[in-house]
Formats: sequence, structure tokens, C-alpha cells
Amino acid sequence: MEIAKEAGALLSYDPNLREALWPSREEARTKILSIWDQADIVKVSEVELEFLTGIDSVEDDVVMKLWRPTMKLLLVTLGDQGCKYYARDFRGAVPSFKVQQVDTTGAGDAFVGALLRKIVQDPSSLQDQKKLEEAIKFANACGAITTTKKGAIPSLPTETEVLQLIAKA
Repeated sequence: MEIAKEAGALLSYDPNLREALWPSREEARTKILSIWDQADIVKVSEVELEFLTGIDSVEDDVVMKLWRPTMKLLLVTLGDQGCKYYARDFRGAVPSFKVQQVDTTGAGDAFVGALLRKIVQDPSSLQDQKKLEEAIKFANACGAITTTKKGAIPSLPTETEVLQLIAKA
């Protein structure tokens, strides 16, 4: 991470909490938060938000407990309810797409991968609310489509599928 940061890379962090893999909840929380200040973009689910803050809420004041001045973007995914986002100068929410869910495996990874692709294509989206919301909408569509099929990799959508879903909405 240090070398990537020195080279000017944008660092993204998705803790992808799996409590069973940790010796204790406290160690998981401590280790996850130990690199928090190094990330530019952090994505947590609503379950991870509760785990890290100890508060069962997705209200802004709770989310902001995880904000660090070094961050460019903090995201809280809300499953089929979409995503809340917090940037340095603005914040908001982007709804998801209604689909017939079959398997949610890989939806978060599809979301993050799609969002990072859009940010790499246009880094100014981190400073432009309209552009960021469009990138999140694209990412939400990727995540939603991924839930319509079984498996994490086979369910990943093509760009055409994503654009078709967005056009239908």
C-alpha cells in the first residue's frame, strides 16, 4: 500500500468482513480499521457499518464515524436499496434497480469493480457529484444484475447488459 500510494495510485478498500476467519470480533475490528487512514475509497456494507461502529443505523452521523480526512469517497451499500456515498464536498444516495434476485454472491464485488472502473476512466467524478452519481448508478446496475444469476463470476454482466438495465429504469 505504501509503494502504491507513493506512486500516486488510488487505494480502494472493501473489508469484506467474514467474522469466522478472525480469532475474535475485536481483533477483526482493530485490524480492519488499522489501514483505514491509508485508503482513498472505502466501501462497507450496512452489516459492516454496524460491526465497525457498534451502532445499528445507516444514518449520516453513524456513517461519519468512519470518515477520515484522507478519504476521497466513503460508500455504504444497502443491498437492494442502493448505496449512500460521502465525498469531501458532497454526499447523497443512489437507488438500486429492481430485479428478480437469485443469488447475492458477488454483488458487492461487481459493484466495487464497476465503480472503480468508472472512476479510473474519469477521476474527476470524485469531485463532481453528477458524474459520481452516474458512476454509482452504473455500479448499482452491475451489482443488481449479478444477483439475477448463480455464482460470483458467471453472473458478472456485460457492459451492454448494464446499459440496457439503466435504459429501462
